[in-house]
Amino acid sequence: MRLLKWLVIALTVSLIGGVITVVWLLVTRLPKPFAAPVAVPANLLLPAGVSPVAVTMGQGWVAVVGSDDHIRIFGMDGKPWQDVAIARPTP
Repeated sequence: MRLLKWLVIALTVSLIGGVITVVWLLVTRLPKPFAAPVAVPANLLLPAGVSPVAVTMGQGWVAVVGSDDHIRIFGMDGKPWQDVAIARPTP
């Protein structure tokens, strides 16, 4: 019985240590919620009547998906690079 008692105590201590370790890793590894926002060029111009649906960024470019089913790729200076039409599949 003494051995069982010490095994239970060791298991309890290891579980508490494991939970503390997991919480510590989550707190230190997850991105900070108040990090500075990524700078999107202010001079990105979309056609009249088109609103942005999604935005993504790469190294030196910004892609904007518009409500007119077009993906527009801009340089970081705001100049348009490419316009890709999204073709919907026919049923």
